[in-house]
Amino acid sequence: MEARRWLSGVTHPADRPLLNVSQAAPVDPPPAPLREAMADIVLNDADAHLYGPVLGLPALRAEVAAQWSAGYGGTITPDQVAITSGCNQAFAATIATLCTEGDEVIVPVPYYFNHRMWLDMSGVKTVPLPADDRMIPQAADAAKLITAKTRAIALVSPNNPCGVEYPAAVLHAFRDLARAHGIALIVDETYRDFDSRTGAPHDLFADPAWDDTLIQLYSFSKAYRLTGHRVGAVVASASRLAEIEKFLDTVTICPNQLGQRAALWGMQHLGAWLAGERLEILDRRAAIEENFHLLADKGWELLGCGAYFAYVKHPFAMSSADLAPLLVKEAGVLLLPGTMFMPDDVAGGDRQLRIAFANIDRAGVETLFNRLSLLER
Repeated sequence: MEARRWLSGVTHPADRPLLNVSQAAPVDPPPAPLREAMADIVLNDADAHLYGPVLGLPALRAEVAAQWSAGYGGTITPDQVAITSGCNQAFAATIATLCTEGDEVIVPVPYYFNHRMWLDMSGVKTVPLPADDRMIPQAADAAKLITAKTRAIALVSPNNPCGVEYPAAVLHAFRDLARAHGIALIVDETYRDFDSRTGAPHDLFADPAWDDTLIQLYSFSKAYRLTGHRVGAVVASASRLAEIEKFLDTVTICPNQLGQRAALWGMQHLGAWLAGERLEILDRRAAIEENFHLLADKGWELLGCGAYFAYVKHPFAMSSADLAPLLVKEAGVLLLPGTMFMPDDVAGGDRQLRIAFANIDRAGVETLFNRLSLLER
């Protein structure tokens, strides 16, 4: 919301329209076949307009359980899946069951700022875990931060804001650490559908006892362009979901009924389409890497790239908090400063910027880099 305010009063010439690389979500509507299915649901499925089960549509929970079991090579049952009003609510509901005021959650930095904001609003301390030079956190470093008040470690992979994909061995080590200390491991896999790796990105669900530690979060928004319908998921133990149910019933009563049915239809009918979307995102990622020399020659550094994001280090003698709004006026580019993803007392954010490239194609990537390469400070 803050970044959108930078657009106020700024006009962009016709030959240099605004490039908006701030939003980590698709701006296009769902594909036509899904919209047609949704229209039919609106007209002919009376239940889509009524309250539904608090933990979500049973058929959608079952579909997630079945596809996840097959995809991750483990056993996930429908009672270990809850549907939420977007992935942000999935995180909020999870934290509500794990933490009380004064508790602590370890979060790698740079972090997804909504996670930090919810922890702040809940009176929970965010304990920053610095990533290594590949932007990947390490369990050994997290072990030094665990206290009697630590309730969870929260990871995002593929990462927002850095885009990097955490290796399976890294996630395995975090799971072992969390289990040894009796705390939860939250893994937000909002961008799992755009992982560059083939096959399962990790083996955490292959562990028969996975639900004693692991809590996975997911969003249908990115996969099926259902951002406005707010459909996410939590995969956790049935006992954890019984507690989450209390939170959800108090806040939204049930997830969006139309959105849930749309997500189910997408899971059952849009596998090939989603595979094509993944290839397009991977091509845009390749375009970032292939064209980054345009910025590297001017002193920029590519710190991480993947899913929807490129995370970069700029060469200018000014904070990214000042540079980002200036780019709107001088380059016609809207992106987010690293200061939004870092605590004030942790160095680095003032030199970093996040580029969300999901809504620009190869030509847009080259245009973006050409504009940024012309900046002189």
